[in-house]
Order: sequence, then C-alpha cells, then structure tokens
Amino acid sequence: MDPVNWGVISTADIGVKKVIPAMQTGEHCRIAAISSRDAARAQAAADELGIPKAYGSYEELLADPEIEAIYNPLPNHLHVEWTAKAAEAGKHVLCEKPLGMDAADAARLLEVRDRTGVMIQEAFMVRTNPQWLRARELVREGAIGELRAVDTLFSYYNVDAANVRNIADIGGGGLMDIGCYAITTSRFLFEDEPRRVVSLIERDPDFKTDRLTSGLMDFPNGHATFVVSTQLVPYQRSQILGTKGRIEVEIPFNAPPDRPNRIFIDDGNEAGGATGGNVRTETFDVADQYQIAGDAFSAAIRGQREQPIPLEDAIANMKVIDAVFRSAESGAWEEV
Repeated sequence: MDPVNWGVISTADIGVKKVIPAMQTGEHCRIAAISSRDAARAQAAADELGIPKAYGSYEELLADPEIEAIYNPLPNHLHVEWTAKAAEAGKHVLCEKPLGMDAADAARLLEVRDRTGVMIQEAFMVRTNPQWLRARELVREGAIGELRAVDTLFSYYNVDAANVRNIADIGGGGLMDIGCYAITTSRFLFEDEPRRVVSLIERDPDFKTDRLTSGLMDFPNGHATFVVSTQLVPYQRSQILGTKGRIEVEIPFNAPPDRPNRIFIDDGNEAGGATGGNVRTETFDVADQYQIAGDAFSAAIRGQREQPIPLEDAIANMKVIDAVFRSAESGAWEEV
C-alpha cells in the first residue's frame, strides 16, 4: 500500500524526539509536513528531521491538500479543538492521550467524526505493542487462570513549573499524564469497563496538580489498582494476577526502542516472583512502539485493517478518569 502522508501539529518534544523519528522508520507513514505557531521553529524541526514542508501556522498545514492524516501532540486542553479542526479539513487524526479534558469534552468528537467520515484515534501506543497484545492473549487463553487483579505502578520526578505536566489549567498532573495508561491497560486486559472507582489524590501545593494519585477500579470480574506520581523516583511495572498464575510486564509504558522487551509468566507453582523457579520469560524483538502504532493507524486509513482503538474507547477511558477525580473530592466510591 502507498504510505499515508502525515502532517504534525506543533513541535512538542514527544513528537520531535520520539514519535516522528519512529514513524519515519515505518512502512506505511510518510511525515510530509510539520507546523508551529512560530515559522522559524517549524523550519528548524523540519530541517533536523528531514521533513519536506514547514508551516508557520496550524491552519496552513490543515489546508494542504496532500496531507491525509494529522498527528496532534498539543497540550491536553487543545486536543479536542485542533482534532476537530483537522477532521473538518478532511484529515484523519491520531491525537495524543488523554483525548480531552474530560469525557464530555472528548465526546464532542463523536459528532465531528460521524459527520466528516474521518478516523479519530487516541495515541495509546501500548495498545498495539506486541508485549501487551501477548499479555492479553495469554489472559484470553487462560494461561493464568481467571484474571482477577491488575496492579500498576508508574512514576517520574518533575518539578519544573514551566512544564505542561505541571500546569493544572491545561490538563497537567499525574492522572491525566500517566494514570491514563493504568486505566487503559486494565480495561484492555479485562475487556470490560469498571463499574465504580475509589481514589486518593495528593496535590502539589504550588502547581495544584495531582502529584500522587492512587485508585481502585471495580470491574465485574476483578479489581485493578494503580499508584501514579509526578514526584517520585522514576519507575514502572504492571502485574497481572489470575487464579492460577501471574504475568509481569517489565517496562510496560516507556518500552525501549533499542533493546528487547520482556514479560514474565509465573505458573504459580512456586513462590518467589520473577526469581522463582517456575517463572519463564518471553522476549520480544527490538521494535519501536510508536512506529508500530503509526503504521497500524495508517493501515486502517488505507482499509487494510480495523482501526486499532475506536474513538468510543477513548471516551470510555476519560469517563474513568473523571470518576477518579470525583472520588478524590467526595471521599467515596463513584460510579463510572
């Protein structure tokens, strides 16, 4: 199939440092243009990354008839606005997570999608990552018995006041930035929606963002717990526990593109966790999860496969995030 011509809105770090270079190595993606509100910045990024076109406004990029799809890594509060504008211009959109500021905000895109006929997808690269696809396959096969619990830890340390992750009004904070991963992977594994959640949130006294968030999600067939933080030692790990075994995802979210990824499967016959005698390791070929995600969405645009993550899934994920925030305020269980 012919590669899809992509345009990128903004020169955000996640785009120029991770996503664009990865997509440029893909089979189905051609990064044809990049835009910024600063023409010089757009040109500098284009020169550095070998992108043919640079635009000094997002509007110019959206008006380019050669661009078929948009990657939107803008700050959270601009996701829905510019995703909608891109769709109105007839472009498919891969938008960074979380899709909106809340579920109602994200749901505005349903009407836009249905009217314009384009594909809109939240950029959860983990959902097409081979290690996560394998983990769900093992759960489906009953390799760990009946799935009963998922436990996720994800943290980093960032106290830069100018960083978008520390600006409350534009959707900063740990839950929106990394808690969303714990939620989407739990939903992915249970293949269901949580009925209710309960949570605790500690906010930074200056930034007002959530810097330490813990949550418990009540699924029909089990529980999922998570702790995420923007001011803890950097760490991440996912534990998937069933009635007969356990799966551990070693580097669940920032999966390295330059070395193999691993998951550990514990058959439950001997205590000892990842060092026990009955734990086997599955190792995955070196791959870049952003490249995989870009190619998968491009293939869907060309009609070669189903869209990996429907827009409805992004809105469902936002509903859980909303409930976590409500629970922290009410001090009680909140229905999703």
